[in-house]
Amino acid sequence: MLILANLLSLAVVVQAAPAHLTESVVKHAWSEIPDGWEVHTIPFVDHLITLKIGLKQNRIEDLITMLYEVSDPFHPKYGQHLSRLEVEELVKPSSETVVAVDTWISAHGVDVWTDVSRNSAGDWLSVTLPLSRVEVMLTAKYHVYRHKRTGEEIVRTQAYSLPRALHAHIDLVQPTTMFDNMRKMHATSHVNEPTSMAASPEAVLTDVTGPAGQNISASCNTTITPTCLMQLYRTEGYALQAADKGNRIGVTGYLEQFVNFADLQTFYSMFRPDALGFNVSILSVDGGVNDQTVPGVEANLDNQYTTGLAFPTPNIYYTTPGTAPTINDSVTPPQRDEPYIDWLSFVLSHDDMPFSFTTSYGGDEQTFPKEFAIRACNLFAQLGARGASVMFSSGDGGVGAGTCLTNDGTNRTIFQPVFPATCPFVTGVGATFHIAPEQGINFSQGGFSVYFPRPSYQSTAVPPFLEKLGDTYAGLFNPEGRAVPDVSAQGEGFQVVVGGSVESVGGTSASSPTFAAIVTLLNDARIANGKPSLGFLNPLLYSAGVTGFVDVLSGNNPGCGTPGNNLANDCWDAITGLGTPTLLSSNH
Repeated sequence: MLILANLLSLAVVVQAAPAHLTESVVKHAWSEIPDGWEVHTIPFVDHLITLKIGLKQNRIEDLITMLYEVSDPFHPKYGQHLSRLEVEELVKPSSETVVAVDTWISAHGVDVWTDVSRNSAGDWLSVTLPLSRVEVMLTAKYHVYRHKRTGEEIVRTQAYSLPRALHAHIDLVQPTTMFDNMRKMHATSHVNEPTSMAASPEAVLTDVTGPAGQNISASCNTTITPTCLMQLYRTEGYALQAADKGNRIGVTGYLEQFVNFADLQTFYSMFRPDALGFNVSILSVDGGVNDQTVPGVEANLDNQYTTGLAFPTPNIYYTTPGTAPTINDSVTPPQRDEPYIDWLSFVLSHDDMPFSFTTSYGGDEQTFPKEFAIRACNLFAQLGARGASVMFSSGDGGVGAGTCLTNDGTNRTIFQPVFPATCPFVTGVGATFHIAPEQGINFSQGGFSVYFPRPSYQSTAVPPFLEKLGDTYAGLFNPEGRAVPDVSAQGEGFQVVVGGSVESVGGTSASSPTFAAIVTLLNDARIANGKPSLGFLNPLLYSAGVTGFVDVLSGNNPGCGTPGNNLANDCWDAITGLGTPTLLSSNH
């Protein structure tokens, strides 16, 4: 039980707020309605909202320190990942925080014993209340907002406040000012025109020579299959050894994207016949489903290529709806939560998890309240501390996505980076195309975070790029920010079976599952040799692992009315990162 002794001090429900809990100070506010949204109507006062309150994690800095220690190949603790209970001990709130928050909740007539639910670490509280009480608690005014393009409706507020004394105890409260939920976020993929190879995957052309002297089918220059990727990244012929020893890969799914089992078998019959009969496992998060009548391009792409490259490693597809089970009415839409938090909380609540994850979804960093982005990022740190490698698509907007304008009321032009790829505890994956040599593709999104400073593991790799860039684009990005992407992989012309037919698909959402599958193969080799999983990759990638990449030397990524970055330098770059893998060394 979480700090039971402290809860005993709240034996009676406080009916009047203590003096120190009466002065409200703004916690977060938007200066204007977020881009693309408009006020639609006013929700009913008795509309139920499930508030999720993120309490300050008492030893989060200690956890981050330990994360870097177990992820640094030159540190004595490398590979000594933490257990669920060890992580929860580090992130649980202090007793002072628990008492302060429970006193505040009780002052608003909530029974902290019966009305409040807590996760096992105690750093998240949930309580369901009518809108009228939520508005009083948060000094907020909620409206039903409608998205101008999609028609989606959500209940949100442009600002909320907390008692001044609680700002040191609460990181964030949701749903409040988080407008850009997953339905608004784009899946970073696009469908190309079908190619002749899609109808004839066995077409024979003269092979070309890859960067390590390997033979690669010439058709791979425009049409990507699992065989192409195995040849290009030198995994062809590797015999997996740890598929039955705990190694697994996880694929996240949002936006009602469903992986189709029949399409998966058709894909195997065409491109990976030895995998026929193999299937993915489905895990439902918060009521997520996997409707077999609606095959999803994104879900099929991710799972066909993770299994196509890492078969027979168990593959888990997490289907997360982002919709809480609330009561709808004729005016007020159902509550839609931020599914990253839902998915992270679900995975972290289990003692066992896959060793690599891939996610192909994201949104402009500025559309996430900063405190939300930091809290979510720290949850990714917990995954890394427990031995998981987390890959995210870097985005498909070139040098900058969205409107290229700030949303702080100043309307300044900036290159928009994509979150969660900007979180320093995940590995951002950009995209390339063509072979022998690979080139950075024009949509591969890269740049610099506004929220997160440059992590120490990038202190050597990134400055040479900035020096060569000089004053070009000065003022359009934060040169001191965390740089993205970290790595890259092929991202165009992927042959994907959707609804029984082959489609040619591209995007960094193709690159992320490709890189994640390669990491899964490396974990296979490590586990088979009695070693722990790779875990959080970046400290390794930017040090001992840098020799496992082929630097990409050509390409550009235009955006925001500029030609973007040009690749003509032998170092990290903001289109392809460190480059593409050439079977990374798994000796570390």
